[in-house]
Amino acid sequence: MAAILLDELKDGILRLTLNRPQARNALSIELMTALIEALTQAAREPEPRVVVLAGAGPAFCAGHDLRELRQDQRRETYERIFALCSELMLAIVRLPKPVIAEVHGVATAAGCQLVATCDLAIAAEDARFATPGVNIGLFCSTPMVALSRAVGRKAAMEMLLTGEFIDAASARSLGLVNRVVPRDRLHEAAAALARQIAAKSAFTLKIGKEAFYRQAELDLASAYRYAAEVMTTNMLARDAAEGIDAFLAKRAPIWHDR
Repeated sequence: MAAILLDELKDGILRLTLNRPQARNALSIELMTALIEALTQAAREPEPRVVVLAGAGPAFCAGHDLRELRQDQRRETYERIFALCSELMLAIVRLPKPVIAEVHGVATAAGCQLVATCDLAIAAEDARFATPGVNIGLFCSTPMVALSRAVGRKAAMEMLLTGEFIDAASARSLGLVNRVVPRDRLHEAAAALARQIAAKSAFTLKIGKEAFYRQAELDLASAYRYAAEVMTTNMLARDAAEGIDAFLAKRAPIWHDR
């Protein structure tokens, strides 16, 4: 039986592929658990510098597994599933390494949430996005958390209230994805972006990603105080000294990741 999550580590890039193509990579308990475990391991190990999240088959991710949601209708089961989903999204945000979503086909409901949660996203021209829970009587409340932080409030509300699909170009204009490329160039485009980021100091990426999400939750004055502290800590790091010296000497830096 094939693994529901495929992983490949090459040149500092960890590629995690959701592998439930027959279910359009729906986020079952098993798949969410596997993703959390893979991200936890990636956080501990120095080799992965960037993570790319992709989907096998015709879709990126169609959200929660609705069949699984109907199998056990106890409140505690639903609490467990949605808590696990929240844990997964937080694991992506808290991972001290950038995560890039490589999106093709559909990304709906919790699949759209996955895209909104990742640090960056590249979409194929055929990609479509929606939070269609309202159409089946299940408002996309947890996807709303990530979506409302990735796009403007009015755009998020329209997607949540109508459940309608938006195309890749619209997703880019709203800020849900960074780039849109032809389907046959999607894999290489995501890999090229991952390689570009993986070439940076891992320490700098770690401190920068954490600071980005923390400052976003603060008021303006507090955000500046916090960012100034981060800059000071960063400035005292070996890689900052190396980077500045290399820039002044017009040579390539040699990172020590500290």
